[in-house]
Amino acid sequence: MRYFLPSKRLGFLLLALLLCGFALNFFMQAASLNMDAMSVFSWIGEYYWLYLAGGLFFFFLLLVFSMILPSVYAGSAVAAVLCIVLGIVDYKKLSTTGEPLFPWDLMLLKNAGEMSHITKGMIPPLALAAAVLLIAAVVWLLFKLPKIKVSLPLRMLFAALSVAMITGFVSMVAHQSSLAVSMKYQNIFWNQKVNYKQNGLLFAFAGNLRQSLIEEPEGYSRRAIEEIAAKYSKLPDPVPNVQATQQPNILFMMDEAFFDPTRLPGLSFSEDPLKFIHEEESATPSGFLLSPEFGGNTANIEFEALTGMSMYFLNDGSIPYQQKIVKMSSLPSIVSILKERGYRALALHPYDETFYNRNRVYPILGFDAFTSEKDLDNAGRITPEGYISDKAAVQEALRELKASSDPAFLHLVTMQNHFPFTKGHNGPNTISVEGTSPSYKDELETYTQNTKLTDEALAYLQQELLTLDRPTIAVFWGDHLPALSAGIYTDAGWDSEPRLKHETKLVMLANFNIGKEPLNTLSPAFLGPTVFRLSGQPMPPYYKLLGKVQDEMPGLSKQVLIGSNGALTAFTPEQQQLLDDYRMVEYDLLEGENYSQDLLF
Repeated sequence: MRYFLPSKRLGFLLLALLLCGFALNFFMQAASLNMDAMSVFSWIGEYYWLYLAGGLFFFFLLLVFSMILPSVYAGSAVAAVLCIVLGIVDYKKLSTTGEPLFPWDLMLLKNAGEMSHITKGMIPPLALAAAVLLIAAVVWLLFKLPKIKVSLPLRMLFAALSVAMITGFVSMVAHQSSLAVSMKYQNIFWNQKVNYKQNGLLFAFAGNLRQSLIEEPEGYSRRAIEEIAAKYSKLPDPVPNVQATQQPNILFMMDEAFFDPTRLPGLSFSEDPLKFIHEEESATPSGFLLSPEFGGNTANIEFEALTGMSMYFLNDGSIPYQQKIVKMSSLPSIVSILKERGYRALALHPYDETFYNRNRVYPILGFDAFTSEKDLDNAGRITPEGYISDKAAVQEALRELKASSDPAFLHLVTMQNHFPFTKGHNGPNTISVEGTSPSYKDELETYTQNTKLTDEALAYLQQELLTLDRPTIAVFWGDHLPALSAGIYTDAGWDSEPRLKHETKLVMLANFNIGKEPLNTLSPAFLGPTVFRLSGQPMPPYYKLLGKVQDEMPGLSKQVLIGSNGALTAFTPEQQQLLDDYRMVEYDLLEGENYSQDLLF
């Protein structure tokens, strides 16, 4: 039994770990409250049981690390650093994209090298220097503290107890047990900002470990899906703009962080950065895309565009690529629809193929081939530090279209305009921007230069489309607004204008006549039906359903609702029925029994 007797030094260590646990919980909650200490104290006053339980969780986490690693000090220090890093990531993600840290975000750890390049410039040099000094001080302290020897049996006892407590905590929160409820915990999955603010980072993060994408709608059954399929199968195809004599190529070009900077009020530009787009948009179908995201989560816009499913129905904070699709064997999409019609399906992304699990998701959606950065050794970059340029990506897309003897659907996701917006990242800035504060001038001019390069790439694309033998339609849109400094949008008065912070450019180009109807503002889920109609493609029943929803609610997102006549504040009974049908089919495809695949596609 003497092996289990703790020493006085060990007692002091346990007390220190307990205090550190409560300090860590304080810091983690501060990360979800804009690092405002007074807000944390107010939260503790109302949710003291959540704070106490969280403090004990971190105590046991520190304890298990200190018992597993040879040095009790080093073990607890490693655990503390990991927690602090997660808190900082949560704070930075909230401040740039408006969303907290989710469990599925950790899947991007496998792309740590690329992430360091993408996020370059987000952490100030002074903060990095302070972190280095702090780590050095901790290492020095570890060597100076008195040694504590813990016998192996006692280590195993403490470790087993800690693992049991941590596992029990996660299970309690994930299953929302009566004990968790008695502590005032509530899994507010439909509003993750409130979820993290009210429950704290720890409880909200643990509660999301078992979160599904979408809740089962009332009345879900095979019969319900059959009735929906019968209803929309009877609808006639919309009258096409053209009678296609040959199956056209279809090119989707989703451009990273692209929007029209000239929409920002109060600014003047030495020249129009979007000369081609502004001249062309009146002669071709164009408008705005209503992005369901701001500043990030590109995969969610891509998910809507390829599958026709809407993020509107999914639980707040969802990323379908990482949470669900990667685990599936197949999922109907515009890719699978066109493949059944003899198309070759190609994906092109001039960056790391594993981001958002694209290398695993694309085959599930039906793509035949995926060209990524590793396949583009000689692709052009404007500077050695920059991403592969939009023009180089367009050139590769055109090469693949020309090489296909079959009609092709090619989905291109660019990278040129991704953060950081550091001066010189894509060469010298050639457009000056006036009307902004000096602290934002370089950033705005750099981003504006990026959009000018994209505009030039699009002009090049239109020119080259005319050289293709097969009819080809290209759909260009920005995935979301860039994560510029928040003050830029505040100065523009856009903080209270969610529609403006979610509208990106949408332009369709072709080498045959597709008309010039205005597209107004459109959610990405409706791009498939729109391009089918413009290019004379017959509609599957699923697209007829989407077409009906689009007629009534062309802009469908949690942030903004747009009806056929402008902003939408309430649904009519007919609109609600359309949404109920849409939700039922989306649930069936993502979480249900997949009856829709045979009935609606």
